[in-house]
Amino acid sequence: MDEQAVRRAVARMARELVEKNEGPGNLALMGIQRRGVQIADLIQSEIDRTEGVIVPSGSLDITLYRDDLMAIGPLPVVGATVLPEGGVDEKVVVIVDDVLFTGRTVRAALNELMDFGRPARVSLCVLVDRGEREFPIQPNVVGKTVTVRPGQSVEVSVPDLDDGWGVDIVPLSSEAGG
Repeated sequence: MDEQAVRRAVARMARELVEKNEGPGNLALMGIQRRGVQIADLIQSEIDRTEGVIVPSGSLDITLYRDDLMAIGPLPVVGATVLPEGGVDEKVVVIVDDVLFTGRTVRAALNELMDFGRPARVSLCVLVDRGEREFPIQPNVVGKTVTVRPGQSVEVSVPDLDDGWGVDIVPLSSEAGG
């Protein structure tokens, strides 16, 4: 997906979130660090542009909630978790991530989110769904579903961290074990 395709997908995802919620009221977006935060920001901008409402947003850093924390080393880099204005209690919280694969990241995000309150409902919005779950987790809103062969990975680019918006299917690097 080039930048134009990403922006079209995000615009559709924003409309779908608003439609499923019967309006933007009571929505709160929570992007998963790192690229999910930028996608949530783009969704927030699109909802503001089309609905005239700024949906509160925040970010989740799931590092300490990972089930492979011991495998990433003794001193993991922990980023900030920032709650949306007004918190998450009784909100319709939308967890936003770049790629949904095994479901482990979303499981960790759900565990962390519950430590901060009790949402009325939680939805999952992902830019790319590549399938092959290890947990029974499914997205409510998807930008694009892709088929990825063994030995391949999905890379999402965002302006704050990369050269711009984009999605590519790439060979696994030799450093990643593949």
